[in-house]
Parts: sequence; C-alpha cells; structure tokens
Amino acid sequence: MPVVHRFDPPERFVVGTVGEPGQRTFFLQARDGSRLTSVVLEKEQVVALAERVDEMLDEIVRTSGGDSAVPAVSPVELEDAEPLEQPIEEEFRVGTMTLAWDNAAEQVVLEIFSVEASAEDEDEEVAAEEAVAPDGGADAGEVLEVHLSPATARAFAKRASSVVAAGRPSCPFCGNPLDPQGHICPRANGFRRLTA
Repeated sequence: MPVVHRFDPPERFVVGTVGEPGQRTFFLQARDGSRLTSVVLEKEQVVALAERVDEMLDEIVRTSGGDSAVPAVSPVELEDAEPLEQPIEEEFRVGTMTLAWDNAAEQVVLEIFSVEASAEDEDEEVAAEEAVAPDGGADAGEVLEVHLSPATARAFAKRASSVVAAGRPSCPFCGNPLDPQGHICPRANGFRRLTA
C-alpha cells in the first residue's frame, strides 16, 4: 500500500519555489497543525494544475447557473502571499496528478502521486492487460491527497499562476524563457541580432 498524506482540509495548501529564476525548484506544500508535507514538481505541472482547477470550477459555475458555492474569482481574504514554511523536506517527486469534484461534499479533491507510484500504476495496467493477477497491495510510493473548498481552490490556482509568472520573462518571438544574458532564439535561426 502506498503511504498516503491526507489533508481534509489542510490549514494551508500552496505552491512555492526555492532558488533564483531559471534555477527554481517548485514545491506543493500542505500543512495541518504541525504536520507539513512538501512535494517537488515541475513548472509545467504547476501550470497544468492551476489551469485545470480554474477550468473545473468555471464549469461547475456554468452548469449550476450560478447557484453553486463556487466563487467566480479568488476571494481576497484567502489569498496567501507568504513564503513556503520551513524546513522544506521533500517527501517525494510528483509523477501524475488527478483532479476531481466531490459533489456531495462540494470539494475539490487532488491526488498527487509520486513518480514511483505512477510508474507502478502503469506496470499494473500493463499487467492487467496481459491478464496477470495483481499482487494485491505491494504498491510502493506515496500519495498526497488534498480536499479543498471551492474558494480555497480558487485562491490556490491564483497563487500557482502568479508563482509561475514570477519566473524568467518569455521571449516575444519564440516564447522560450529569457536568461539574464539573453538567449539564442530559434525563430531567428539561432542568430542574435546586434543592436547599434
């Protein structure tokens, strides 16, 4: 059985970074009392998660005709601009993530799987396709399970988007990140333009 870090709900659930732009490490951090769980993920995973949370909440608002408890925008009182809590001890590196809406509890449910658990899930799917019986619980890896109110989920998505945007600016031509020294733009066939 995988180790499950369950927060239902967390007192705090945020995205943050450690390091300078271009060299940043992204973390998801959940806290409940003195229990703190920090997991490492890629910038692209943060972008996808923030977008999917917002899209899901927008769809709930749209289909409910405005009668749901889902706010259209992030409530100001829930916005969190504080840094990550210390000490930051990586529990695992994120592989796959699932996002769901619990209609009965009116909560967003995130399941964030470690790279090891994700790889084993794929192995189990292949084994199932080959009609091999599963070993019944020898799963390794870890899972971070977080249950969020719709308002907290909106605030989480807004912070995640702003953390990503605080990195290196994008090249207006190719969209790749600009280093302080510039970059070789593929849209310019690899040549830097000289300015007089």
